[in-house]
Amino acid sequence: MNKVMTRTRRTPGSRPPVRHDSRRPGGSAPATPRGPRPTDLFAERLVEVLSGRRPVHSMLRHTAGRAYDELAWLAERGPLRTRGTRPVVRDIGYYIPRSGAVEAFARIGAGDQLRAMAFRLEQGQDLRWRCTAVELGGTRMPPTPDL
Repeated sequence: MNKVMTRTRRTPGSRPPVRHDSRRPGGSAPATPRGPRPTDLFAERLVEVLSGRRPVHSMLRHTAGRAYDELAWLAERGPLRTRGTRPVVRDIGYYIPRSGAVEAFARIGAGDQLRAMAFRLEQGQDLRWRCTAVELGGTRMPPTPDL
């Protein structure tokens, strides 16, 4: 592979070429800032709950259906509690099966250990996203009989 680098010749005492920086006044208009995606926010919140840094009840208004019970069941077992290295979200992917629903997965790293987490988000009538299912590393809450 041949790599070719080209530069414009400068004469001594001349200024370097101008760099066009969109963050500075007079440059092009800055790109519109993107807010964090719901998948990113929920992945961070779920990791904080499953690692014990946030109480389970903090997710009460962010869950719907059986998801809160699943989350409480997982958090009780402390699957992401580690000594020393705190777990972080390394990567997030998602699939949109229909409008208003997102199925997401995240890779959670803590030191040299890597775990998988999957969750589903659904948008309610109030346009808020709520978690409706959560799994960590294939671990699922046992089914409960309907009353």
